[in-house]
Parts: sequence; C-alpha cells; structure tokens
Amino acid sequence: MQRALGIVADDFTGALMVAGYLEGAGIHCPVLFSPDAEIPPSAVVIAGTRARTVPVSDALGEVGRFADAFTRAGCKRLAYKACATFDSTEDGNIGPVADYLADRAGVRPVLMSAGFPRFGTTVHQGYMFYRGRLVSESIKRFDPLTPMSDPDLVRFLGRQTPHRIALLSHGVLRNGTETAVAAIEAFAADDVGHIFLDTTDDGDVEVAAEVAAAMSRVVVASDPLIIDYAIRLGRAEQLAPVPWPRHVEGPTAVLAGSVGPVMLAQLAAFSARYPVLTLDLLDPAGEDGLISKALDWASGRIGAAPLAISTSVGPDEVAAVQAAFGAVGAARRAERIFGAIARGLRDRGVRRFVVAGGETSGAVVNALDIASVRALPEGALGTGFCVSPGPVPLSLYLKPGKLGADDILLRAIEDMNR
Repeated sequence: MQRALGIVADDFTGALMVAGYLEGAGIHCPVLFSPDAEIPPSAVVIAGTRARTVPVSDALGEVGRFADAFTRAGCKRLAYKACATFDSTEDGNIGPVADYLADRAGVRPVLMSAGFPRFGTTVHQGYMFYRGRLVSESIKRFDPLTPMSDPDLVRFLGRQTPHRIALLSHGVLRNGTETAVAAIEAFAADDVGHIFLDTTDDGDVEVAAEVAAAMSRVVVASDPLIIDYAIRLGRAEQLAPVPWPRHVEGPTAVLAGSVGPVMLAQLAAFSARYPVLTLDLLDPAGEDGLISKALDWASGRIGAAPLAISTSVGPDEVAAVQAAFGAVGAARRAERIFGAIARGLRDRGVRRFVVAGGETSGAVVNALDIASVRALPEGALGTGFCVSPGPVPLSLYLKPGKLGADDILLRAIEDMNR
C-alpha cells in the first residue's frame, strides 16, 4: 500500500508524543521500535530510535534501517523528528541525519524547525528560548549528554554540517505561504543546503507546515511542525478508524532515570504516597549489585501498591557520577541498570510501566523486547501512553524527564486505572 509519510524520531518519548497527537486527530499512526516489526495498514508510521545521543555513525545506521523499512512499506516521504530544543552536540546528530536524508532523496535544501510554542519553547531570529529564557541560560544547560550552550541554532547547527544554513525568519513567515515558498526557492537557487525556520508562535508553525506539505522537501523538525505536516499529508490517505486498545491490568512500577529539578520534584510528590528506592550509581556493589538490590526491594512490594525506582539526583551528585564514569558512560550505566530492572520487574508480574526520561525509556523498551506499540490519543496528561500487544501485553507511559507538573507520576497511574 501507499503511505503518506514515514517519520523517524530521535527518541522513544518523542515518537509516542507525535503518534498520540495524530491518533487524537483521527490518523492511525503505529509506533515501531524495530525496523523488522510488521507495519499495519496506516497513512503515517513513526519509529522511535535512540539517534539523539548515540555516536553519529550509529545514529545514521539506525535512521537508515528505518528509512529502508519505510520505503519498502510504501512511504512517499520521509521526515526526521528531533526534540523541541534540538538537543545535540557540535558533532551531531541532527545535521548529519539531515544530510543523509537529503542525499537519499536527492533534494536540497532541507526544511528544519525547532521549538514547541505550546510548551514554552520558541525560536525567534534563529535564537531558541526555553520557558522564556535563552536556552543557554535555562535548565537545559545542565543536560548531562547534550547541554545547550549556544542559543543561535543556525550557528550551532552550522557546526554539524558542511552545507550552508539559511534562516527563514518570523518576519517572512508572517507574510504567508507564498512569500515563504518564494524565499525557499531563492535560497535553493543560491545552493543553500538547509533552511532553518523560526517558531516564534503557532502561526509560524502553521505556515511552515503548509509550505512543507506543498513542497517536495526533506523535513527535519521538532514536534509541532512534524505533527501538523503529518496531519495534512495523512488526512488525504487515512483509512477506516482503528479502535484504541484498553490498558493492560496488573501491578505498576515507575522507573525514573532523568536528572534535574523537575524530576526530583515529581519523585518527591510520588514518595508522599508510595515507596521510592533511589539507587546510587557510585555504589561499590556495581551494576549487578544495584540490579539485585532493586529487585529484592521491589519483590515484596509488587502488587501491594505502585512503586518507584530512581537514579535521579541533583547537579552535585550528577557531577560526581560523571567524574567517575564520564557523561556518556554514566548515562549508559544507568540505562543498563534500568533495562535489567525492567526485565526483572516484568518477570515478577509488573504489567504497567511509567518511565521518565527519553534515554531511560529507550533502554526499558529495548530490554523488554517491545517491537511496536499503539499510542493512545492525547489526554489530560498529554501524550505518552501506549499499549504493547505481546507476547507479554504491557501498558506504558513514557514521558520526557523535564516535562510535567509535580504530580504527573501519580496522575499517570490514576489514568491507567480508568
């Protein structure tokens, strides 16, 4: 069959977010975590990958495998979904992925867009603002793997690609689609490799989506443009509605690997009602010892009430762990631990997982051998709920670590019980 669009997302939570919005708009959008997973009939399909923080070569390999799978499945267009703040380093991975997809399609320039105005992330004159502050002055500067130190995304992305990047500013976008298309065509005639579009407000997103849908260009963008773009393309080829599944019954566990003040506040609210175990990554017992400690602690509590296991700590503790293992090494250590704990919890009867953090979500889903899920539509908590059909059916709520009110973990569990 012909499909309107195949989207490769740079992490698992982002893939679920996009799919949840599309499902709410009436467009069935399967979420794949393996390029070998069977793709049911749908106008749009999205893949969750770990392309955000792995080495460039690994990211390109993963994107390429899903791009091949989507092309075989009949997708007319391909797009790459990055996070709202375009988290990356000076080495990549957004620029290299954009170059790969452009070379694959044989079309330049690539249309690029960051931000998510609905959640306080905007881009004006190429500068990114996170919750009203330059991203370089926000909590994003503390990200352990991708600290955003340069708010000028045109300049920053220019370090990731040999191709020129031009800015299509809010002043141009506010004049409408025809003006934006003319500007893009002029940039293309001048051999510009990528065009970065402002996201000052939702009006910019709407015009950008109209332009992207009208032009045969590769799109590398954050959630709002990808969502609007996918809805415009998907509605033209949407099949009959597919009923949404119900949550799986069974015990619940929260796994929190994200760090920072937002996650700590959410865990504090959770701990006022339910038990929380915080693991110390510097514990001399090592990875196997921490995994055993967590599973021993959880075994007698599973089923009695929801429980949480966390490695979330403040900036001083994060610095100590990174000093011991390196930033990437510390993150991978935590992911291996959480993956093993997730398997152990599933084998002990846990059927509902609330997972905080994009990298932690990826580690948990991979460890549980989940090839694909059905995302549930946006609800009171936004997106992130999904159901895996088997062989052991599971319900999951995967959320970015830095999003959500203090009580979001508690409310996620309540939603799963409805």
